[in-house]
Amino acid sequence: MTHDSPILEFDPEKTSILEPRPPVLESPPDRCVLCFFQEVIDQLVDQDLLRQIGELKSEIGPNPIFVLEQNGTRIMVVHPGVGAPLAAGFLEEIIALGVRRYIVCGGCGVLDKGIAAGHPVVITSAVRDEGTSYHYLPPAREVTASPQAVAALEAVLQERGLEYRLGKTWTTDGIYRETRQRRDRRVAEGCSIVEMEAAALFAVAQFRGVELGQVVYGGDLVVPEGWDGRAWHRRTSDRALLFWLAVEACQKLN
Repeated sequence: MTHDSPILEFDPEKTSILEPRPPVLESPPDRCVLCFFQEVIDQLVDQDLLRQIGELKSEIGPNPIFVLEQNGTRIMVVHPGVGAPLAAGFLEEIIALGVRRYIVCGGCGVLDKGIAAGHPVVITSAVRDEGTSYHYLPPAREVTASPQAVAALEAVLQERGLEYRLGKTWTTDGIYRETRQRRDRRVAEGCSIVEMEAAALFAVAQFRGVELGQVVYGGDLVVPEGWDGRAWHRRTSDRALLFWLAVEACQKLN
């Protein structure tokens, strides 16, 4: 099928000319936390809580694959990279290892001033304003997270007694093209946050038939009055907490 916009020419064929070639690992875990917080991963390595069992590779260098042993469960821990194409590619390679259950933890920009800095948001769906998801699912405005993964995240947050929100995100490749008009359109259709990868990760998960959910914390404020960083990248305790919430939720996935 041809289309005026090539990005809309969806092809459902499951095999491709280039297939994911994962590293050879001995007994990889069956579940994985994709953690965007490099300093949290570094700290866990320093504490001997993560053990490297392999690595993914790209032109930016090696990306370690770790295993965390927690309450009798082995969980893979990997940084997914930044941006939809790289994150989707790494996810494809991990899926090819046989890993079927995923929880993602990261940060986000905030479109709704009511979301305080550091406040957890469980993403339920994503507006597909990026390119990668269109190679995995037919054209549509949104893609949803795995209901089972959303339920697992909610269960953990409720057990911890933590306040949180369920939210729709605006996934965009163009971080410097978040204009007032585009932001207003996304808010009008229910988006409360913005980030770069969720739509692609949800789409890959649906295409490959795996479970995947994502929790983020409120970061920088993206509002017409002006951008406010709110020291989003310095919220060390919030980022560590989100990682451990993701681990607990990942353990709940069947």
